[in-house]
Amino acid sequence: MSDIDDPATPVPVETISYGARVAELAAERPEATALVFAAVDGSVQLVSWSDLHRRSDQIARALLSRGVSLGDRIAVRLGNSPELIYSVIAAWKLGAVPVPVRWDLPDWECERVLEVVDAKVDLSRDDLPWLRATSDDEVIPLPDVVSPQTHGICSSGSTGTPKVIVIDKPAEWDGVGPEPFPSGWIDVARPQIVLVPAPLYHTNGFATLPLLLAGDQLVVLEKFDAVHILDLIEEHRVTTFTATPTMLQRIADVADIEQRDLSSLVWVLQGAAAIAPSLVQRLIDILGRERLYFAYGMTEGLGLAALRADEWLSHPGSVGRGYRDTEIRILDAEHHDVATGEIGEIFLRWPAGGLYHYLGGATRLAVTDDGFASAGDLGSLDEDGFLFIADRRSDMIITGGANVFPAEVETALGDHPEIADVVVIGLADPEWGRRVHAIIEPRDPASPPSEADVITFAKSRLASYKAPKTVEVIDRIPRSEATKVSRSALVAARGG
Repeated sequence: MSDIDDPATPVPVETISYGARVAELAAERPEATALVFAAVDGSVQLVSWSDLHRRSDQIARALLSRGVSLGDRIAVRLGNSPELIYSVIAAWKLGAVPVPVRWDLPDWECERVLEVVDAKVDLSRDDLPWLRATSDDEVIPLPDVVSPQTHGICSSGSTGTPKVIVIDKPAEWDGVGPEPFPSGWIDVARPQIVLVPAPLYHTNGFATLPLLLAGDQLVVLEKFDAVHILDLIEEHRVTTFTATPTMLQRIADVADIEQRDLSSLVWVLQGAAAIAPSLVQRLIDILGRERLYFAYGMTEGLGLAALRADEWLSHPGSVGRGYRDTEIRILDAEHHDVATGEIGEIFLRWPAGGLYHYLGGATRLAVTDDGFASAGDLGSLDEDGFLFIADRRSDMIITGGANVFPAEVETALGDHPEIADVVVIGLADPEWGRRVHAIIEPRDPASPPSEADVITFAKSRLASYKAPKTVEVIDRIPRSEATKVSRSALVAARGG
């Protein structure tokens, strides 16, 4: 038997560049809608595949005139917009590496991030008129090239010097693209209609662009708005979206949620953070247990844990088991396996993982001799192999000699009926070393829960030493458009 007939011999996969893939889709379905852009003023812009191909060609030529060439990085901080997506595809057509950057950063922090990105061109909102003016330019075909890395993603910058995670995969289309997330449970029809509620600088937002290349249609919001999301689901028959717990909470809190037609939704994915059990039950009531999924992973692509809501009900609080060949271990400081149910550092191993590097001088994540890597999160595994997240080691509060994980306290307080949002931090304290401090956003600002009520509620669900010692009420938790919060900034603003 020859190698070509041997079923054990991998069959070579023919690939094309991302730019060639966009051209292919434009030729196959020129007038079909590729992108729906929903602006904050309520207007909607429809972009066809031929428009997407043409506009990205025009912008690529404009970037070429600014000196962009193969392997250069392009910082893209335009805000969610068609121009952002055109610019990312234009970068790929030039063999450049797009790096979306938060557009809502203060100037001093933005400068730090841009210094790390070290981009050939920085596209800011000031460049939008220039980008839009290219729509009248002649369309001249570009040479076909492949970007050496697909993209970069900036870290939140909440714990120190900014770093940029560059994904070390060439921007090549393999003829298949990413499978819909729940394909391990159900068959999902294509093309999907994918709502994008997150900013495109965040992993959850940017990860929808490979789905676009797979031929799925994107419905992109300029900015998150829960009511607007429900309107778009109904109007465009959205089949899926991915959201953080904070986003899902705000969607579930829309007054007429029970009257909305959500029948088009096939699957909804929650990722990025711990989630309150009461919110999970609310979402199950709204969506059903077979349309709601949960996942745990990180931008570096170390692997994934995942589960569906019916599995969550039998393993409440879990973020799932190893998904798509991901292996999970919980290790102690000497990289020895801990006992079932014991908290340690989470290490993952995935055949397709580890293809990244950092800009900015950061060292790669810790890796064991046999290839398991960790992002520093702490957690445990139960007897069935389901993973439970405790928190990040860097966020852990040592109070009176005991370890308290903010995420655990936040999850407990998230069930309080009068709390809309909560962040827990550790503040310097002469008695405790650091005290557990809860910052809450009340559902009714005119009638917030009292400090005593919040502490009593926490003690009813947690060991007493984990309950907040102090409680602060503010109008709004200062979250980014991706719903992330900088604990270090909150601590610093309160004296450390």
